Amino acid sequence: MTDVTDSSGLGILPLRADLEPQALIEVKGGGLALIDGDGDGDLDLFLPRCGGSTSDLSQASGGRYLENLGGLQFRDATATSGLSFSHWSFGSAVGDVNGDGLDDLFVCAHGPNMLFLQKPEGGFMDASDSAGLAATSAWSSAASFGDLDGDGDLDLYVANYVKFDFDSLPKPMLFRGAEVFGGPMGLVAEPDEIYFNQGDGTFIPATAHFASPKPAYGLGVVIADFDANGTQEVFVGNDSGPNFFFQRKGAAPSQGDSASPSQETSAGGSTGTEVHSADEQAALFFTDCGLTSGLAFDQNGLGQATMGITLGDVNRDGLPDLFTTNFMGDRNTLHLNLGDLLFDDATRRWGLGQLSVPYLGWATTFLDLDCDGTEELLVFNGHVYGDLICREQGWKHRQAPLLFGQEGNRFAQIRATEAGQWVLTQGVDRGAVRGDLDGDGDLDLICRSLSGSLRVLRNDALPGRSVLIKLSQPNSKNPSGIGSRIALLGGPEPQHRWITSSGTYQSANAQHAQFGTGPSRGPFHIEVTWPDGTSEKFPNIMPGMNFVLVRGSGQ
Repeated sequence: MTDVTDSSGLGILPLRADLEPQALIEVKGGGLALIDGDGDGDLDLFLPRCGGSTSDLSQASGGRYLENLGGLQFRDATATSGLSFSHWSFGSAVGDVNGDGLDDLFVCAHGPNMLFLQKPEGGFMDASDSAGLAATSAWSSAASFGDLDGDGDLDLYVANYVKFDFDSLPKPMLFRGAEVFGGPMGLVAEPDEIYFNQGDGTFIPATAHFASPKPAYGLGVVIADFDANGTQEVFVGNDSGPNFFFQRKGAAPSQGDSASPSQETSAGGSTGTEVHSADEQAALFFTDCGLTSGLAFDQNGLGQATMGITLGDVNRDGLPDLFTTNFMGDRNTLHLNLGDLLFDDATRRWGLGQLSVPYLGWATTFLDLDCDGTEELLVFNGHVYGDLICREQGWKHRQAPLLFGQEGNRFAQIRATEAGQWVLTQGVDRGAVRGDLDGDGDLDLICRSLSGSLRVLRNDALPGRSVLIKLSQPNSKNPSGIGSRIALLGGPEPQHRWITSSGTYQSANAQHAQFGTGPSRGPFHIEVTWPDGTSEKFPNIMPGMNFVLVRGSGQ
């Protein structure tokens, strides 16, 4: 890959000053979103609030919308996009919430969240209030769209973090002997929020249908069908504690039932669930199986500081394995999917344990950079504490990414001699997105640092060695097929991808699937498992081509 930031037009954005962070809220953002916001078929870029400081609130430049001009060239089109705002914002999720064929954008914030509907003529309109999504006052960190109730449209899970008051900043705390800003430990956690789509892009609260554990420090969420049974599960990555994993149970609740969640919790601590009456039990639709699934804790029975989340099929069995990034001093974690919603911490066996301990991981993704048919694993890193504290303690403030290649049932680090000099670039990185940004069929990358600066990485894989797949469900409330699994078959080994609305860290990747084919000339065939569990095959898939697969036109 080649760093083309200077020629992309993305290296001139206004940034926050490189100050020593004074508060937790200054270091937990940095997401990105890829979305076609002007209907021209390529991927534009949205950045939630570009920086900010609690000591100088005027520093914030607001969210930014960068139009893709082609050839990895972008221009700032914020002024005409309808996406301009100024308050603190974090993660994003992309999905067509009203079924009009245009992708919409949900933005998490400290205070009211935002839903922007795309207009047919291009640009966006703020529909937060009319959609029923602006009432929250929580610090929302990440979100994901998915069909939770099985009615075909896109529902919404919002992961919330901590109660944070700008007028009363948390007191400093000690971390390994150093005085640092306070949190999240010791701060009050915010409960997550769930909303059901009523079919027209308006939402009703649905948190009461989830047997919710005690509120936790939510930083990431992804919705996918983890057991290939045609229903969606929800994984929530929590900071400094056990993760959640919600499994759908029983029949869908009535769309008219918008009961608020119970406030009474059991004494079971962070793994306890709410106490419900018999009537409330009947209304429950999702239960947390984080503990029984093996996803709540690592193999040592410890909760982690989960930040980044990515899905990939490392053992080629067609089930999504889950990789998460964690805090310095801990290991990033590979949760191998065993089927039946059971997972095994296979981090050490797959060679991903000790190497990550000195790093503080954020965005992560599986992707086939060299288009050889096997996905690499990429992790972006950077500390939460400032450069001064890190130097005093002997920690690395700016950190290089980690890139791993799969060799059988293990991963090995890929060095700069093979990957390129970009893997040596040290940064205070946070979010990242992957997508075919220049239309050549392979996956490019954009990474964002804590200061708001961007790195644009162009993929220079050999041409003609990949297949790019987009899905289309005509006359559907979920036209782009979010929640689908796509399999490329007919090569040496099967390959699987999952279409989700969120991923990496507080970010939204392109909603297409890329498969490397290596030197094979094909043909291959594609099997799509649509969000409702229905499968369809599409033959005669040739390398070096992009395809839009329309539901009902296959076999």
